Amino acid sequence: MDDQLKTIQATVRNAISRLGIADEEARAKVLREQTLAPDFWNDSDAAGKISQQLAELDKHIQEWRGLEKRISDAIEMAELGDASLENDIQNDIILLEDAVAAKQFQLQLGGEYDKNNAVVSIYAGTGGTDAQDWAQMLLRMYIRYCERAGWQVQVLSESPGEEAGIKSVTLEVTGRYAYGKLRCEKGVHRLVRLSPFNSDNLRQTSFALVDVAPDLATASELEIDEKDLRIDVYRSGGNGGQSVNTTDSAVRITHIPTNIVVAIQNERSQLQNKMKAMDVLRGKLTALMISQQKKELKDITGENQSAAWGNQIRSYVLHPYNKVKDHRTEHETSDTKGVLDGEIDGFIQAYLQTQIAKS
Repeated sequence: MDDQLKTIQATVRNAISRLGIADEEARAKVLREQTLAPDFWNDSDAAGKISQQLAELDKHIQEWRGLEKRISDAIEMAELGDASLENDIQNDIILLEDAVAAKQFQLQLGGEYDKNNAVVSIYAGTGGTDAQDWAQMLLRMYIRYCERAGWQVQVLSESPGEEAGIKSVTLEVTGRYAYGKLRCEKGVHRLVRLSPFNSDNLRQTSFALVDVAPDLATASELEIDEKDLRIDVYRSGGNGGQSVNTTDSAVRITHIPTNIVVAIQNERSQLQNKMKAMDVLRGKLTALMISQQKKELKDITGENQSAAWGNQIRSYVLHPYNKVKDHRTEHETSDTKGVLDGEIDGFIQAYLQTQIAKS
């Protein structure tokens, strides 16, 4: 039993080191000192974000440090050599092994920005109105997934379709490991179903592109040359195109070398929208560099996938049978309703496992 416990202890200590728990403790100390400042709540929005970060850090630290202490206590009990405690110790071993196994997913999320919030963009692709409706269905799927994960979702910008659905939408997802998990969803998603938008009810194939970037608002900022930017301002619009703002407060920023476009319209002023758009752009450029082993930006052009046939990472088939299949991992399920209702953890876990196997 002593050997079992020491093996568990070594596993947990290795995890604590890999996850940077000591660095998190240092970060939590800095944030806690900020909350004690007399003027801390003068800016309620900034204070709220800091408080949320601190709460998430404290929870994560306590999970691992608490597990570490439980193991140490069990080892001390085992070293007493009291035969009457053997059953209790064996039960502790089972519980500790289960607890460690439940946290193993965190070791799959050790990327530099995996703990960050995420910015998720969905674009309707080939398929006309059906594709725009499919983009709307994906939006609902991800919102439901985020709700299940306990994350907060805010719509940063949205472009409605002419007849139904959406042409594009950008979301900010706030929660621990939001980027680490949602980055697994980046790519083209394909839907096959009987179309509700034609009188013959024919089978239709539609595509949508999902892009995911880390939110770098609380991370190191990437320097961007202003000469590489084209900035346009326009009037914010709501669903159906009706005006929701009588001033040109919405901002669209185009990064010319990579042709990455970010549009933000939900903030109250043009300046706020521009600042948020720059944060999102930094995240997208960082994600692009990560995917290309951090090559020079001038060498990275034309890498974005087209939302069309042949590029899909996952297919959702609703007719003539029910199946969702990820083409990167071969993970699949016939529970299409559950998947479209946000039950996508199986696909995310399968993808993370394949990445570990490749590393």
